[in-house]
Amino acid sequence: MINSLEFLKAILEIAKDTVEAENQTDPEEDKNKALAALTDLFNEVKNKNTHVIVERIVADIDAIVKQVRFDGWQSTKQGEREVQQALRRSLLKYRLHTDQELFDKAYGYIREYY
Repeated sequence: MINSLEFLKAILEIAKDTVEAENQTDPEEDKNKALAALTDLFNEVKNKNTHVIVERIVADIDAIVKQVRFDGWQSTKQGEREVQQALRRSLLKYRLHTDQELFDKAYGYIREYY
């Protein structure tokens, strides 16, 4: 049985692969569907044994990143720092802030999609 943390890591890995594929074939405006795509992915694979915490984490990360990001944030140290701190705060809320693999996967997804 897969636990919530493993499930979240798997979703982020799939989301990263999806983004890479979309960047090769889809137009720029499709990037606006980041949350919808991640939510759809989650809803397709979740089952009654999947903890609700995963859905909450995804929503929290999306909300906080949208608050702190700005156009071109990926190419500035300030922007990267603000988004990383926001992500770390989101993970801290669920006591997941010390899991570097989870942080790296989530940040990679955010950097690419937001």
